[in-house]
Amino acid sequence: MATVLKVFERWKEFLGDRVEQAQKSGMTEETISKLAFQIGEFLSTKVDPENGEERILKELWDAGDDQDKKVLAKLMVKLVK
Repeated sequence: MATVLKVFERWKEFLGDRVEQAQKSGMTEETISKLAFQIGEFLSTKVDPENGEERILKELWDAGDDQDKKVLAKLMVKLVK
């Protein structure tokens, strides 16, 4: 997974593909956002940011409470659509 995260554009493409697959399988926007939140939690604790964009996202994630993180996750999903 770390190789996907090396280039932010590739990360956005990767996430966009996963969002598209989730939508095609019938997942609701709410479910997709919840999954994005869980992925954000995982990345925040397990993956060291490898570029400036990822570092900013991690800092925003770490600064926010759960509600802020849910908004950030939802925005990431919108960004890659």
